Amino acid sequence: MAVDELQAIIQRCQILEEADFKGEDFNLFLVAGQKCLEDGYAAQLLEVIQNEKNKVIIKNMGWNLVSPLVRCIFLYEQEDDKREHCLKILDQLAQLCNPKELFLGLLEQIEQTSGEQVCQTVLLLLQPLQTVLLKLQNKKAYSVGLSLAMIMNQLTPLPVPYTKQQIKEDQFGLCRCCCAVVDFAKPFVNEVVKNMEKLPEYNDMELKEELVKFCMKSLKYPLLTAQLEQLEGIEEHPFRRFAAEIIDILWDIRELMPLVVLHHKGKSSHWENQEFADIEQKNFADSLACLSYLMFVHHFGIDSFPMVFSPSYLLQCNMTHIEVLVKRTEESVLSKGIDLFESCLLRMEDNSLLHQYLELRDFINVPQDLVKVMTLCPIEHMRQKSLSILQLFIDKFDAEGKYTLFKCLLKTSNHAGVEGYIIKNIKDQIHLSLTKECDNIWFTGHHLISLLDLVLSLPEGAETDLLQNSDRIMASLNLLRYLVIKDCESDNQTGVWTMLAKIEQNFLKPLHVGLNMSKAHYEAEIKNKKENRKEACSSNTICSLTVSGEKMPAMTTEMQLQVLHSALFTFDLIESVLARVEELIEMKIKAAMDENS
Repeated sequence: MAVDELQAIIQRCQILEEADFKGEDFNLFLVAGQKCLEDGYAAQLLEVIQNEKNKVIIKNMGWNLVSPLVRCIFLYEQEDDKREHCLKILDQLAQLCNPKELFLGLLEQIEQTSGEQVCQTVLLLLQPLQTVLLKLQNKKAYSVGLSLAMIMNQLTPLPVPYTKQQIKEDQFGLCRCCCAVVDFAKPFVNEVVKNMEKLPEYNDMELKEELVKFCMKSLKYPLLTAQLEQLEGIEEHPFRRFAAEIIDILWDIRELMPLVVLHHKGKSSHWENQEFADIEQKNFADSLACLSYLMFVHHFGIDSFPMVFSPSYLLQCNMTHIEVLVKRTEESVLSKGIDLFESCLLRMEDNSLLHQYLELRDFINVPQDLVKVMTLCPIEHMRQKSLSILQLFIDKFDAEGKYTLFKCLLKTSNHAGVEGYIIKNIKDQIHLSLTKECDNIWFTGHHLISLLDLVLSLPEGAETDLLQNSDRIMASLNLLRYLVIKDCESDNQTGVWTMLAKIEQNFLKPLHVGLNMSKAHYEAEIKNKKENRKEACSSNTICSLTVSGEKMPAMTTEMQLQVLHSALFTFDLIESVLARVEELIEMKIKAAMDENS
């Protein structure tokens, strides 16, 4: 009966002029068409739509069928014939309907979908949407931009597959969707390219700008968080293909180089709300950082990149992007920043980076961010990689650059392990200065004395927490021992003998006092624990313990005693090295006095 109702409405409308169609006619057509679809009469509805006599009716009213049509296509997933008829109806509507009306209908359908059906709906409607957009005459650029923005906004909430298994399964269809969206955009890219070829001065900023916006959104999501390494067992990595296509689009419309080299943003939005402006700026920074990562780590589009820039200039260009990435805590984003940093550094020769670069904010911020990753990141391999990249960064600087960087990190790291690592680096540079023929003024003489003032001291004098600062203290003692052994008092190249009294006052004496206080405290604590253990019914009693100002997890008395003994062992080790250093100083002074007498 649904077909009869539809035929009755069609016959009524066939005798009307297009201008005479009323709202009631649209509603009756929608209800009858929807009923045909739901009752399984898609084949009959297709015949009505294909009938040349109904062309005007379908042009004006057909777009109303999009919503019920999409529902039925998903409903008839297992019924091949009915589904096939529905797909043909959708194709016919794209050819016959008023482009403007159908465009809005298709876009509304994409906007209203959610969850697992997002990608299914987008994949279903991309082809008819493309067909309609190509037929639009007015506001084409705006409509293309609106379509791409709507599609990307709908995809963004979906989780990005990361592991090989997730990419293979593509649970929500995101991988397929990304590749399809690029294909959807290609005719509009080609339109811009053809116009630029015809007219070199052509500058259709509207369509070009919409395509740039799409590319930048794609770089932010999904590419910023996607896993882009080649994966064994996946012949064509969907996100690598998507990344290559996005780079190609930017190159084709002549926007790749301005973005990579000049960080050109194009036409900026003028937000009255500063919060919105800040969000846009952050998104743009994320997208640019991802773009640089794709080019300089995975070499997408690198063949078109001019090979005229020095490695140090490329590092300078990328430091802003590296900073954006290494500030993030997600492994998928943080790892991209570290890999980009490594890629830029590996292009450079050791000792080639001029100290003047440290006057640029990014060159100070990035190593400080790396220190945070080294000390705070819960992922072990990321901490280790950050440490190796920090060392690589240090190695690239000239002597003055290393000196300045060491000073900065000693003052800002606030972590004994990092400070100990920097002090070891200082020792290595002093060794090079003393063993090389060429003079290095930055790690000898008065410059070094200024650095040693920072190194050979206790942060809080005798009250310094020696256990918490043990890495720094051991590194400082080892450096002092090395200086005393390698630098004779008569030569005094390092200036250590000039500042010996200061070292004793600010470092050695407070360290002695601190060691005595710490050992006495821990020995008393051990004695107290042992006495409590005797009184307790069981040695397995759970207690709490505070070490270096931090409350330890609940432990048995036996476990606590192990921790306390370990602390005492650390103090004994420091005391042993301290005694050896003082012995060496005494021996050197005595030898010098004997030589002079």
